[in-house]
Amino acid sequence: MTKHVALLRGINVGGKAKIAMKDLRDLFAAMGFEDVRTYLQSGNVVFTAAGARVPADLAASIGQRIADDLGVRAEVLLRSSASLARTLAGNPYAALEDDPAKLHVTFLAREPTADEAARLTVPAGETGVFTLAGDEIHLHVPDGYGRTKLDNAFIERRLGIPATTRNWRTVNALYELAGED
Repeated sequence: MTKHVALLRGINVGGKAKIAMKDLRDLFAAMGFEDVRTYLQSGNVVFTAAGARVPADLAASIGQRIADDLGVRAEVLLRSSASLARTLAGNPYAALEDDPAKLHVTFLAREPTADEAARLTVPAGETGVFTLAGDEIHLHVPDGYGRTKLDNAFIERRLGIPATTRNWRTVNALYELAGED
């Protein structure tokens, strides 16, 4: 049994793409997943899946099922508890910032190529900084995420890769929910 964390992009944001968490849990259970739990209303699902599955295929099948059964198109990115442990350990800004509200992680659907990564630069006048680490981007936004230009839309436009961003508290909570594999 493998523990996964599904990060759904763009649901229940600004009153759009609304999905009740009970419906989402029920859908995951109907797909045969076990220990299904959700966190907050923003599309975070922790679940256990039997058998070895290719994460990209699993994410695609979940996304298709959400579209078919719940009528909402949502990009699904999967992470394991082990990958979240690496995310937590690898944040270059965690020791520099006391306020977790100023730390975020943007999860990417895949690791960018060198050419794609070169397009990701800090815009002029931006106080936030980032570090690209494989298929995620660590953000330190001293003025807050609501004021940064380094938001999810900016990152997706620059990289051309689906992405979803979570604050530091959420990343920690998801890791605790996922536990150890």
